[in-house]
Amino acid sequence: MSRWRFLIAPRWAGYLALVIVFAIVCSALGTWQLNRRAEALAEVARIDANYDAEPIPLDEALPELDAFDVEQRWQVVELRGEYLVDDEVVVRNRPFSGTTGFEVITPFRLDNGDVFMVDRGWVAQNSDGRPSEVPAPPSGEVDVTARLKAGEGRIAGRTSTGREFATIDLEELAKRVGAPSYTGAYGILVQDGADAAEPPLAAPRPERDEGPHLSYALQWYVFALLAFIGLGWAANQERKAREEAGLDEVPAGGATPPARTQHRAPRRKEPAKRDHDADAEDEILDRR
Repeated sequence: MSRWRFLIAPRWAGYLALVIVFAIVCSALGTWQLNRRAEALAEVARIDANYDAEPIPLDEALPELDAFDVEQRWQVVELRGEYLVDDEVVVRNRPFSGTTGFEVITPFRLDNGDVFMVDRGWVAQNSDGRPSEVPAPPSGEVDVTARLKAGEGRIAGRTSTGREFATIDLEELAKRVGAPSYTGAYGILVQDGADAAEPPLAAPRPERDEGPHLSYALQWYVFALLAFIGLGWAANQERKAREEAGLDEVPAGGATPPARTQHRAPRRKEPAKRDHDADAEDEILDRR
């Protein structure tokens, strides 16, 4: 294990913390994609269950004016009454077949006096950006079939201008009509045959597509795994480099290398001290 002791350095602790944070972020994004896939699958299930179902009375589907459940999206309802053409509005910036136009929203007064908003379809905009001519709805009392959809509410900074609305704001529409109105949901008019090809154009059938969320989720999880694999690869590369440089060599048996001995320079040999003064005297006499 001595070959891996370098991993306890603060530098490698920082690398590990960074990889953990990266993996957590990737895992969170993968979970988010799985949640989006679950929502898409739920929408596909609603389309299959509601879009082509037999119509039911509106008051049975929505017993209260503000009632609506997300599971009722695309549910087919039937109602009887008359269109209030004078209160008709259009909603701008609505895409259709690659271009932009307007949705035509016409209040529909039921036999009991309540008002239900009906989206009669899409019309193109003319050269000056205004809605093209909108054909009038049938007059008098008629039977209508529509598919339920939740109101859009209001977007901050975007307001209505005259009869042009920024969103399908059921609360504001109810105020304009001045009568008890459904504010939980509105209806997209069901058009068949030749009526669907004439403006206002019928809304296209929603797509049954769960999207690429599953593949995106798997990619994020793979990224999280690759981060740890990359960290292990980098650690192994450093281990090899240290071994080649001899930084982690340990003698056989696990003993620590012997300490170096310090070599001292040999001490100069001093001449022996004369033992007797007589020797000194004899030396003087010899010189003479």
